[in-house]
Amino acid sequence: MEALVGSVPILAAMGIRVVEVVPGRAVAELPPEPNVNHFGVTYAGSLFSVAEMLGGVLCLATFDLEGELAGFVPLVKESTIRFRRPAMGVVRAEASMSHDEVARVRDDALATGKGEFVLEATLTDAGGEVVASTVGTYQVRRLG
Repeated sequence: MEALVGSVPILAAMGIRVVEVVPGRAVAELPPEPNVNHFGVTYAGSLFSVAEMLGGVLCLATFDLEGELAGFVPLVKESTIRFRRPAMGVVRAEASMSHDEVARVRDDALATGKGEFVLEATLTDAGGEVVASTVGTYQVRRLG
């Protein structure tokens, strides 16, 4: 999964590190540098980026995109973020899908060429305080 971060140059430049990835769950960390803004807190765009990329990481870890879903790619259709408090230090972003939701998305993708799902991510600071949350609509979709 680190290769995924490396395949998107801006994510690698931000120093994002995938710390856990299993089917249905993805966790990444965002370091303070180079993601601090002129106020000394984590830049809002960096917070959004680490949360949004979890959808792609989760899809790659959860769905068989090289086998039964070959030719499918993960896409984000829409995403919103709610900033709750300024973030300082390392930020941890987490997102997960239930087994039932994974099965539904897989079945929809096989039947229609796309499986859509909503993914919520929570971002916490080094003290465990929630600094932001996102809600994104994603698809596993056949291209071509």
